[in-house]
Amino acid sequence: MVRDKHSSQPVIGATVLIIGQNSGVFTDEKGRYELRDLCPGTYTLECRIVGYSAFRQTIDLTSGHIEDFSLQEQEIHLKDVEITAHRSDTPASQPLSTISGNELENTRGKSLAESLKGLPGVTSLQTGSSISKPVIHGLHSNRVLIMNNGVRQEGQQWGSEHAPEIDPFIATRLSVVKGAAGVRYGSDAIGGVILVEPEELPFDKPLSSELNTVGFSNGRQGVLSGTVQGGIKTLKGFGWRAQGTIKKSGNIRTPDYYLDNTGTNENNFSLAAGYRNKGFGIDLFYSRFDTKIGIFSGSHIGSVTDLLNVIKNGEPFIKSGFSYAIARPNQNVTHDLIKAETHYHFQNGNKIQWTAARQINNRNEYDLHRSRNDSIAALNHPELTFKLSTLTNDIVWDHKPIAGKLAGQVGVSTLYQYNLMSGRPLIPNFNQFNIGVFWMERLVKNSWELEAGVRYDYRKLKTYRIVSKEKLSDDFDFKNFSGTLGATKNFSGRLSARLNAGTAWRAPNVSELFSDGVHHGAAAYEKGDASLQPEMAVNTIGSVKYAGERLTFEVGGYYNFISDYIYLKPQPEPILTIRGAFPYFKYTQTDATFKGVDVSASWKFVKTTTFSSKLSYLQAYDRRNDNYLVMIPANRIDNQLKYDLPDFGNWHQTYISAGNLFVARQKRVPAESDFAPPPKAYSIWTIQAGSSIQLSNKHQLETGITVQNLFNTAYRDYLNRFRYYADEMGRNISIRFKYSFGA
Repeated sequence: MVRDKHSSQPVIGATVLIIGQNSGVFTDEKGRYELRDLCPGTYTLECRIVGYSAFRQTIDLTSGHIEDFSLQEQEIHLKDVEITAHRSDTPASQPLSTISGNELENTRGKSLAESLKGLPGVTSLQTGSSISKPVIHGLHSNRVLIMNNGVRQEGQQWGSEHAPEIDPFIATRLSVVKGAAGVRYGSDAIGGVILVEPEELPFDKPLSSELNTVGFSNGRQGVLSGTVQGGIKTLKGFGWRAQGTIKKSGNIRTPDYYLDNTGTNENNFSLAAGYRNKGFGIDLFYSRFDTKIGIFSGSHIGSVTDLLNVIKNGEPFIKSGFSYAIARPNQNVTHDLIKAETHYHFQNGNKIQWTAARQINNRNEYDLHRSRNDSIAALNHPELTFKLSTLTNDIVWDHKPIAGKLAGQVGVSTLYQYNLMSGRPLIPNFNQFNIGVFWMERLVKNSWELEAGVRYDYRKLKTYRIVSKEKLSDDFDFKNFSGTLGATKNFSGRLSARLNAGTAWRAPNVSELFSDGVHHGAAAYEKGDASLQPEMAVNTIGSVKYAGERLTFEVGGYYNFISDYIYLKPQPEPILTIRGAFPYFKYTQTDATFKGVDVSASWKFVKTTTFSSKLSYLQAYDRRNDNYLVMIPANRIDNQLKYDLPDFGNWHQTYISAGNLFVARQKRVPAESDFAPPPKAYSIWTIQAGSSIQLSNKHQLETGITVQNLFNTAYRDYLNRFRYYADEMGRNISIRFKYSFGA
């Protein structure tokens, strides 16, 4: 037997070796060991285990022999290993897809929506080639919440061309929660939630930094982003970070022509600091997003006849060469976010957290033509100006686990915002107040994980507008419950299944109620309806996931019923205004179902080669009118073959890959329901290569090259609002470098 020298207790898992021979055994649960089939002779045995001094004993073996060992404890300082856990408040029974690490690095330089397009079930709603916003299972805009560093992002997200004002470079992890998530995140989360999560601040760490440079051939776009972070030696528990991004691009080119006035300028930065002391912590964060985006000038057309001819002929009237200049029409948007978060972990396991944030969103939209009454000093006045101010507060109490198995949260969220608009009327000024209270519990027992939650939200909206020179105000009160019930079953360490049923609701926003005019960025005339009722969704979503050494796959299905679903319905004919001719849309509502399947799989069929595939199938139906819905993503499949090269010297993680995206034609649309039929199916190829070079112990260089639309295919996407006028972007070659210094 092997025992502890002082306590005489058995030592389990100790190794007993015969020195000079390749043989040995481990002690069992009673500290026993046994060596069999030895020839007579002299042997040296060694007994060792971490935490004890090794002990050797020489024995002269002539027959069976009993040899006990008594081990002396020894303190051994191993090399420090830091374990960082990432906690998520997302419902455990809902599918969670994440982009991080090398996968995220390959998307650097792209917008938030473009970065997420590689996930199954996630696409993007585009306005031209420079503006996109994420779509989850066919739902977007106010039905998809974006949590930016723990704060609900609030901007003018109701427009198709109102892209999220977020710099993806601030994040080291992008996550998508699919399905209704209204209990934890509040009303409006009918389609899902996107989490933009920065890395934990480097408390008590030495200085480190990284520099990202990305260049794109199409649009001749350049991106430069840098981060510097660290702790302060004289202030234990303190960490800080500074980050900034500059982006500039010119006119985008399709395979056959340039798109006039499609350049972008972007200047962003963020600052963060935090302090930790025992159970107390506080974090401060400030970010500013500043962008100027050119709107394709070929989307602003002077007459209905010309507009119909452009749609019919499939080519824009206005064609140009390359230029970085951004003229009218364009958007100029700034978004400021300041956040303070403090928390305290009690010694008994409870935790309280308070997050307060202020956001100011300024949006200016410029028409193609200046107003006739503009003075020389005011030639650059925008036609539409929106200023949205938002104040949010969230208090969450995490109670300690009961019996080690039941843990939960109780929280209160408030939101107050007001919006001021100037220029030609499109939506009225308004202010609104929200308050929500939620309670969630999670039970872990054996291989099961169960969770349930309920939430109540109340919203008060007051609008101010002028009709026939008379001031009018309207008051709206919306309130409802949300709920979630889910289960996760872990059959083994590799196989698991999830099932969740949840409800969520969304009140109509001001644009849906009162829009009346030309929306310049979207190049459309939009008309609201003040009688619209809140949406109510009942969503069921489930998935099965297997994660093996060589094979991983996840299959998920969902069924989402939304009563009083609100959408922009194309009208039979375009409309002519004093600003030109535009497609005409009205907000309307119906009862709708969204059902589909997401499949993702990865098979490492040889040691160095991996085949991966992602499939998204979606069908949306108008229940009231017994017909399909417009502007629903088409079915798609994305395949990729990746080859990993062996390490060579200081070159690591070297790979090459080839991928193909096939998007089917959207055939499930109402007949004669749009200004142009859905475009044909398309197939585009992408090739990539990349590597990581270890320059020294603290210096690393990562590099990659990507060629999108390899064969310069001309195509149009059904979810691009400018598909009426022009093709999508042609071939685009990007080269990226990332230099890292420090820990």
